[in-house]
Amino acid sequence: QVEVVESGGGSVHPGGSLRLSCVASASNFEILWMGWYRQAPGQRRELVAGITSDHDTNYYVNSVKGRFAISRENAKNTVYLQMNRLKPEDTAIYYCSSDRVNFGQGTQVTVSS
Repeated sequence: QVEVVESGGGSVHPGGSLRLSCVASASNFEILWMGWYRQAPGQRRELVAGITSDHDTNYYVNSVKGRFAISRENAKNTVYLQMNRLKPEDTAIYYCSSDRVNFGQGTQVTVSS
């Protein structure tokens, strides 16, 4: 089982930016699909962004397209989520996932004025 640990959450004003990081304990990280999910209070967890092992196909939910960017650094077993032009509706707990099976504990992102 792969352990993933998120970091980088926090509180920002609307329009601000944050970068989330996720480190995975996997010897084969480079072949794993990695993604970021989020769950707001009272809502279902949704996939926000995903990145394939070859960086070839990235997925974004419509609500974050053009604002968020997912990337990975295989040498560091790390995946990032750069979040720009944040909106209050982006407020949620963000979870990192490997292969849609393993999830971290989550990191809180709060966007408010």
